[in-house]
Amino acid sequence: GILSIEQLISRVGVIGVTLMALLSGFGAVNCPYTYMSYFLRNVTEADILALERRLLQTMDMIVSKKKRIAVAHRTMFQRGEVHNKPTGFWGMIKSVTTSVAGSENLSLIQQEVDALEELSRQLFLETADLHATKERIEYSKTFQGKYFNFLGYFFSIYCVWKIFMATINIVFDRVGKTDPVTRGIEITVNYLGIQFDVKFWSQHISFILVGIIIVTSIRGLLITLTKFFYAISSSKSSNVIVLLLAQIMGMYFVSSVLLIRMSMPLEYRTIITEVLGEL
Repeated sequence: GILSIEQLISRVGVIGVTLMALLSGFGAVNCPYTYMSYFLRNVTEADILALERRLLQTMDMIVSKKKRIAVAHRTMFQRGEVHNKPTGFWGMIKSVTTSVAGSENLSLIQQEVDALEELSRQLFLETADLHATKERIEYSKTFQGKYFNFLGYFFSIYCVWKIFMATINIVFDRVGKTDPVTRGIEITVNYLGIQFDVKFWSQHISFILVGIIIVTSIRGLLITLTKFFYAISSSKSSNVIVLLLAQIMGMYFVSSVLLIRMSMPLEYRTIITEVLGEL
């Protein structure tokens, strides 16, 4: 029926799986780009100093031109106080031509100031980016940075493998019978020809890997939603945002349970399927 748990979970799962797909696509690109040293560009102190020098020169030019504008405004103000209204026909023509030329000169300087201020903003952002990249390079040389670099390579390969297998399953309309960890251990054991309890270790490694994926994905979801809600939140919309966050987390959890079945051994996958229904 419509109110059966299978029908309800299937409808919730559609939205949740779509949300997970969007976040996973973002994470699959952002995480390796953030943590893998392969994507870091080489930044030296000389590059940062050269860019900071350009920024200081631009700021000096802005200050100089604004000073010229201020001096010109003060001069025009003083002339207006000292000289009364011009008398005679030639005096009127002289005052009009002088003010027009002065205003054109000031407008030209103001345009140059606006262009230099925009350039200074871009240089400041680029300088901040160089400093952040330099910090990432220093962090990648630490033990924790090397650890995250290894995880970046591992999960990149895992992601490519999942995309490849998912494409095959969709094209040939089949359901995977073996989870990736068990399959990988079987291939390694057969290739090396060593004695190894595949069933025992594959269960533990699968659960550890699934736990890491769930924890990191939910953490990434909360961080992403927090940034989004900070941008749109207000005193009037706080209750609505909390309710929306609760709904999204519920859908996300149900979708995680649905999708992690493919990363689990067959007997545990069957247990989840019996609880949720034949989805």
